[in-house]
Amino acid sequence: MQSKISSTLSIIILGVVGMIFFSIIIVLLTFGRSSQGSYAKQVSPIQDGVSLSQASSGLPMHLRIPKINVDAAIQYVGLTPQGAMDVPKGPADVAWFDLGPRPGENGSAVIAGHEGWKDGIHAVFDNLHTLQKGDKLYVEDENGTTITFVVREVKLYDQNQDASDVFGSSDGAAHLNLITCAGTWHAAEKSYSNRLVVFTDKAAE
Repeated sequence: MQSKISSTLSIIILGVVGMIFFSIIIVLLTFGRSSQGSYAKQVSPIQDGVSLSQASSGLPMHLRIPKINVDAAIQYVGLTPQGAMDVPKGPADVAWFDLGPRPGENGSAVIAGHEGWKDGIHAVFDNLHTLQKGDKLYVEDENGTTITFVVREVKLYDQNQDASDVFGSSDGAAHLNLITCAGTWHAAEKSYSNRLVVFTDKAAE
């Protein structure tokens, strides 16, 4: 008799524990789904480096800066193994960071170019430092559309200075930032001491 009572109690206890465990699993699954939904609302999906909600501009093809006689083809680059933005392969072209917005879309598009190429060869951004507030530059996309940008600021960064503002903005407007090397060449590090950034805003249509 005592054995039967013990068996019955064991079954009841196991049943209660099972129900509690099942309830905990249901709560966790519900919380997880709710959290994922909230997260999805905060972060836009990215496809080919462009938010699907704003993929309206065509791929950039050419950059023109009349003041410094720049008319350059645009290459597409991502990140180096060290986690830095890659650069164009030669002195004549520029490179768009294709993990960010396209020029003309909301956010900060970034285009890099060389300055001070070896053997005295002219590089596309040799005279970028001469741009001033109000100067205009133009990006032509694959659809033949030309987007105009106006220089807002020219800023010099130390080599190790935080330059995260070059790649991000939160004002809901479209920007294009141009970046190149500047300062003193360090042969041992194979790098310049500074970075020159030209911040521009999309012109009103």
